[in-house]
Amino acid sequence: MPDQRATIRKFFAAYAKRVNDALKPEPKVDAAGVVASFADYFVGASPAGVAGGKNGLRFRLLIPVGFRRYRSIGTTAMLISSVTPTRLDDLHYLVRVGWDTRYTTAAGAKKRIRFTNIYLVQIKGRRPKIFAYITGDEEKALRDAGVI
Repeated sequence: MPDQRATIRKFFAAYAKRVNDALKPEPKVDAAGVVASFADYFVGASPAGVAGGKNGLRFRLLIPVGFRRYRSIGTTAMLISSVTPTRLDDLHYLVRVGWDTRYTTAAGAKKRIRFTNIYLVQIKGRRPKIFAYITGDEEKALRDAGVI
């Protein structure tokens, strides 16, 4: 099977564009595009625990809610600083994505938080799908930076 690293980089660039479009003052939330980025079932892990969920109507309905929350705490951009895919086998990649997130607090202060998430991606027919992700303690990072 051919090297899919370029395909994965394009996938995450499109993912980040959808995120940033949803964070604009006049947001454009592409819930269908976000849903299409994930496998039929996916798992998330963070310091809060591990949870899995079906990619369906409930997930689709929660996407705008999540973006509203980010906007409500002053998130203005989530920029990708790096995408590092590691091939695991013919269908799977572990992808480290560096995010450079920008905030404006209620007091008008500009804040910046950098973090790396790890995504497990399956590629079938040249279409990547996230089936798992690992994140750090986002709430702690937001508190430590004075965003919340």
